[in-house]
Amino acid sequence: MYKSILIPLDGSELAESILIELDQVSVTSTSRLVLIRVCPIYAVSERYVSEAHSQIVQVAESYLENMKARLNAKGFTVEVHVCYGDPAFEILDLSDRADVDLIAMSTHGRSGFGRWLLGSVAEKVIRHSGKPVLLKPVKTD
Repeated sequence: MYKSILIPLDGSELAESILIELDQVSVTSTSRLVLIRVCPIYAVSERYVSEAHSQIVQVAESYLENMKARLNAKGFTVEVHVCYGDPAFEILDLSDRADVDLIAMSTHGRSGFGRWLLGSVAEKVIRHSGKPVLLKPVKTD
């Protein structure tokens, strides 16, 4: 049984599809779910950095708080974390800091040039995690 699970979410239905899989593994309502959303900061100039940062923080926090409320209603204990930077690095870092038993995430299932061009967060997490990783590949058309 997994007592603590890290779930990276990016606001998409694809990422949220991993939540359905939680019923298929040893997860109970007593499990602690740790939700993370990693946000990049893009700005054209320093003048717009604080405004862009503020908007990104608001959207990410609001999204995770809504997810937390939905999962709390199912009886889960939920923590939320908004982080900034490289998604794979931030996921791995939080998995250590939060002392989770499992990382559960969806993946786009890209291969070939698309994977080479964009990289694979899931692949980086699998390669560098000392924790078990549950992946749900989801093909998008």
